[in-house]
Amino acid sequence: MIIDTFDNTTQEILKELEKTQKDFWNISRTTAEFLYNFVVDSKAQSVIEVGTSNGYSGIWLGKALKRTGGKLTTIEFYDKRLDIAKDNFAKCGVADIIETKKGDAATILEYLPRDFKIDFAFIDANKAQYIKFFHLIEPHLNVGGYIACDNVISHAAKVQTFLDDINANPNYENVVLPLPAGLSLAKKLR
Repeated sequence: MIIDTFDNTTQEILKELEKTQKDFWNISRTTAEFLYNFVVDSKAQSVIEVGTSNGYSGIWLGKALKRTGGKLTTIEFYDKRLDIAKDNFAKCGVADIIETKKGDAATILEYLPRDFKIDFAFIDANKAQYIKFFHLIEPHLNVGGYIACDNVISHAAKVQTFLDDINANPNYENVVLPLPAGLSLAKKLR
């Protein structure tokens, strides 16, 4: 198991965060392990996360990026959650490669610098805004880069417009993986 390769503090924090998964709307351990392996295998350098919550997925992404030499930018609307996440990032030794941004994700994404490039984007926030997040991230996503969205099975009705849009887009190849809440994984082809 991947978690066994992490230091004891990180292992303990992740196990504690898993106990509050429903309270903080965290991804499942299975999805976290998939994202970790995917980021490592794709050698992603620049990753953006929409929906930090308490930092659970950010720790997994951060640990993967420690292996690739990359950086994570993560966005959270709620102060309390972002404070918890920052504390968890520091305790797990990934704070040095994570830039946190507090505020409305759509606004933050809209004002990303023009030259801000993304290899991998992970969205796990307001489901009804997935389509908006996708269109704001898309100009920054490198060709060959990926965008992953959680909860596409568990919240199918709320994300259907996003799925319809990305599946109809000739510049993307999308699959829905049967991970616990359903994960959409799309590659930018051109």
